[in-house]
Amino acid sequence: MRYVVGYQPDERGADAVALAVAIARTQGTGLDIVYVVADNAPYVALNPEGKRASASEQEVLTARREALKLIPADVDAQFKVRSAESFAEGLIAAGEEAGARLIVIGASSSSLFKRFTVGSVANALLHASPIPVALAPRGYQRTEPLTRLTAFIGERQGAQAARDVALNAASRRGLQLRLVSLVSLDTREDSDSGEAIHSAHLHANSVLAQAATELPPGKATVTVAHGRNIEEAIDSLDWDDGELVVMGSSRLAQHNRLFLGATAHKVLRSLPVPMVVVPREVDGLRE
Repeated sequence: MRYVVGYQPDERGADAVALAVAIARTQGTGLDIVYVVADNAPYVALNPEGKRASASEQEVLTARREALKLIPADVDAQFKVRSAESFAEGLIAAGEEAGARLIVIGASSSSLFKRFTVGSVANALLHASPIPVALAPRGYQRTEPLTRLTAFIGERQGAQAARDVALNAASRRGLQLRLVSLVSLDTREDSDSGEAIHSAHLHANSVLAQAATELPPGKATVTVAHGRNIEEAIDSLDWDDGELVVMGSSRLAQHNRLFLGATAHKVLRSLPVPMVVVPREVDGLRE
């Protein structure tokens, strides 16, 4: 099993590699560090084995050297060059070819420190990838194994896939699993905020009961986070340094494809920790 890492020799590339190393150490898997070049770039030999890659030889070798410097000795990693019309297209093709269970990229370089903005590459992946996508916030440097998974649970289509992925990953590696129900409260005078919170607690506890049957005692917890909006609800939560959030794709997504809805975009912009978005009916991090 391999994970694909979208790499460019810049801060975003380093962020992506750091997160990929942390997940690989947690899951016991290898990494394909993928450097995407334009389709019309000249072909040059990457190494004596005769592998071919697009771009000038010096550019490729420099990227390879910089990428592999970031990989610890205990993590299996291979540097690969992919020719494609776009960075996102190259990563998806590389992931499908390798049978990868995850594509890891860095957040947009314009984002605030340890926060997200969705750049063009992330946007393309989050609306087309058949493979789960992990996003590292800007400035992410942690490479130690993950310590806790947080799964956002809801009642819409797509939430079940994310819940199952998080549950299986936590069970396989003995991680803490936090199940979070987000409630954005309507502040109108005629709204029933209390009922919304009560309903969220009922749903969250039913999901917790199910998770408790598959995890050791004390490994799963449930939290209902609420605020005047999604951003405020996110800010009310505590976060571990070794945390990873798992969230499902929008119900509008095509079969086995990602589609990031409006709520997920709000969550993404507010998170201070990495996030994985899971397509509907895809195993993702389960193995």
